Amino acid sequence: MRFVEFKKIPRLSRDVIITEKLDGSNGQICIFSLETIKKELPDDYARGEWFEKYCLYAHPENPHVEEKDNLYLFAASRNRWLNVGKQNDNHAFAYWVKEHACDLVMLGEGRHFGEYYGKSIQRGYGLEEKRFALFNVSKWAKRKEGVYLNDLREKTNNPKLEYCPDCCEVVPILYDGLFDTNVVDYYLDILAGLGSVAVPGFMKPEGICVYHTAAGQYFKKTIENDEKHKGEK
Repeated sequence: MRFVEFKKIPRLSRDVIITEKLDGSNGQICIFSLETIKKELPDDYARGEWFEKYCLYAHPENPHVEEKDNLYLFAASRNRWLNVGKQNDNHAFAYWVKEHACDLVMLGEGRHFGEYYGKSIQRGYGLEEKRFALFNVSKWAKRKEGVYLNDLREKTNNPKLEYCPDCCEVVPILYDGLFDTNVVDYYLDILAGLGSVAVPGFMKPEGICVYHTAAGQYFKKTIENDEKHKGEK
């Protein structure tokens, strides 16, 4: 019988990052090398069928580059792969990814999670367009006029911080420091009173996400109906 050890319990009084929770649709931008795809799908037929159905872009487009050096771009929702088309897309997220593929490959190989939000998605935020906001605020920052990356790295004490592609955003950071329930409540009140930080002027933001760095876990708290399960009326 295999022995299973009890996992170490992280301390609650550790740093957290509080960000605005956007009310849209969870999205993934997945960028894989051929080597990674072969590891995930070792069967040639299954890999070829999946690849043909879901691959949105190959980088670079130069046909003389060896296949092993290419990166392949895919889109997914929270629970399934997406491709372009009314029946297989999710609020046209795969279409958006394909349209911005040349910029999105700058994210590099890996799985990049975020919120696809805006026009016709959940609360819409009064926008006439759709946007994609990355969750990983420890890695990505939105480029702002007059703000230099080295200054931003120094300010955040994060030398690995990079600018995300211009077609993306990053969820707004509200607080970065020691966990405190009073701080959590304070920023909920700020959002409720002043409106969204991501979309200034929109007065019905959803709430916050709390990333506990020691646990490596997200928690969420909403301004309204926080005591209810999602979808419960």
